[in-house]
Amino acid sequence: MRPIRSEQDYEAALARIDSLMDARPGTPEADELDLLATLVEWYEKRHFPIEKPDPVAAVRFRLEQANQTSRDLVPLLGSRAKVSEVMSGKRGLTLQMIRALHRHLGIPAEVLLQETAAASPSTGTAADWTRFPIAAMVKAGWFDASRRTGPGWKAQAEVLMRDLIERAGGLDAVPEALYRKGVTSRQNAKTDRFALKAWCYQVIATAQARSLPAKYRPGVVTEPWARKLAKLSASSAGPQRAKEYLERHGIHLIHTGHLPRTYLDGAAMLLPNGTPVIAVTLRFDRLDNFWFCLFHELAHIALHLRDKNDLFIDDLSLDGSSDGSTNRAEAEADRWAADMLIPPDLWQCSAAAERPTLMNVVSLAQELGIHPAIVAGRVRKERRNFHLLSQMVGNRQVRQHLDSGSSRN
Repeated sequence: MRPIRSEQDYEAALARIDSLMDARPGTPEADELDLLATLVEWYEKRHFPIEKPDPVAAVRFRLEQANQTSRDLVPLLGSRAKVSEVMSGKRGLTLQMIRALHRHLGIPAEVLLQETAAASPSTGTAADWTRFPIAAMVKAGWFDASRRTGPGWKAQAEVLMRDLIERAGGLDAVPEALYRKGVTSRQNAKTDRFALKAWCYQVIATAQARSLPAKYRPGVVTEPWARKLAKLSASSAGPQRAKEYLERHGIHLIHTGHLPRTYLDGAAMLLPNGTPVIAVTLRFDRLDNFWFCLFHELAHIALHLRDKNDLFIDDLSLDGSSDGSTNRAEAEADRWAADMLIPPDLWQCSAAAERPTLMNVVSLAQELGIHPAIVAGRVRKERRNFHLLSQMVGNRQVRQHLDSGSSRN
């Protein structure tokens, strides 16, 4: 255990946290997890500081937590018209409103007393451009090289963000679901909403700049189609072959690295023309994580995405099986992904499930024609033991095969 002093230390700590996520309380591993989480949080606060949330964003988040809607604000703000104006950024909060929101929703007064950023009524995108993590975005290479030279990047925040939003297709390019309650079901509570919006704009801008060799046909993601895709994992260049396979069927697969405080593994969405987009962050560069995340997002395309206003944002370290409609969708996607990668009848009677030795894992993988990392990942997840088979999960074997998607297209 040592302090996190560099980006390499930071990435290594995140990878170690992933492997310790299900450590039992009271064990040395659980103590290590707590210490690493503290070190990572300290590093992020020092190197990626964020301001207090915008008052409207804070109110919206608190409503989501309490399973309430904007209608529940009427007694606090005075009328439906006032609620609409406040939530759209057209009206500032009065002292009486601030007191009511603080008393009834528990939002800190220092957050509500800030000047409310102007907002687009349709999307809630803040015009306080410096709230976006511009430094991390510049570092990731999301803007022209000419705009990354010299000091003053924060002063260029509006210009840089407007350029990114324009490349994505405008303020409405990010699906409306990002601003609705349901999409938060598999988001980390500590997610920086501005960083998440910026990431979504970058994903969409990257997809808009790429042409696919075929047009997507709804219904193409079937069980036989998915089984064929799973078999591509056996190749040493499986992730790249998967990308090509999806593109031949009109589906984007884009790798856009996560921003600090986004806690993302992947996302699924539709472009305005109906083209599906799967985005992965590879925050954990492992084959087992990649293939499960890919199939989880494919499940959303097959089962849940209906129009361009739908969006699924996934932190797969969180449980998606609790009650609630969106959580049920996440549980469905988990099950679909697991079953498409390894047929349930074969898994239940396999020696790998009963006794996960190296030989049994490899034997089942060979029988199915898939990479052993997929079987190893299934074992580790079901047994909640992330020390098992760690040599088989394909560490650092994904990123090299996928276009980073971090440069401007």
